[in-house]
Amino acid sequence: MSGQNTVTPSATPTGAPSADGIAAAVRAAKGRGLPPVHLWNPAFCGDLDMRIARDGTWFYLGTPIGRFELVRLFSSILKLEDGKYFLVTPVEKVGITVDDAPFVAVDFEATGTGPDQIIRFTTHVGDSVDAGPNHPIRVERDADTGEPSPYVMVRAGLEALIDRKSFYRLVDLGVHHDGWFGLWSGGQFFAVIPSAELENA
Repeated sequence: MSGQNTVTPSATPTGAPSADGIAAAVRAAKGRGLPPVHLWNPAFCGDLDMRIARDGTWFYLGTPIGRFELVRLFSSILKLEDGKYFLVTPVEKVGITVDDAPFVAVDFEATGTGPDQIIRFTTHVGDSVDAGPNHPIRVERDADTGEPSPYVMVRAGLEALIDRKSFYRLVDLGVHHDGWFGLWSGGQFFAVIPSAELENA
């Protein structure tokens, strides 16, 4: 791969999957909106040297992909199956590496209060989701340090890691409910930490 703004086919035998080939197949099949990846079930074609880092940066052949349009295109054909991540087109399915979550929630807007509050997240690739029953928020805590890692569901099992600045803002919106400190959105309460544990911190 030469430069930050281009993705060239990998130097693999003819017929092996490449980023260019996948992008071309998606462009040919893509209509308006997100591609119907849930309807695409092609045969597995092998793994691609592509990785999504924890901060949301996409790498191909070890080099960051600098074109936002290309990253957004690839992000639209992500599929999670049996704990593994794939890029899927109507004719190809290739495995990729995801360090944590495939998306990063980089901002949010909150409207309303209490059970009527709606928290709308925006990801680094331009997706927007309203947290609620279909897009739950969850928080994992490191067993050793207690450091929280918050996530919101984007679609079809694909989550976004909520970035640190957004999480700090979310904490300011937190309330206590049924013994937990957490967040309301879409009529659902999402627990973050036991109230007693927070009070004793």
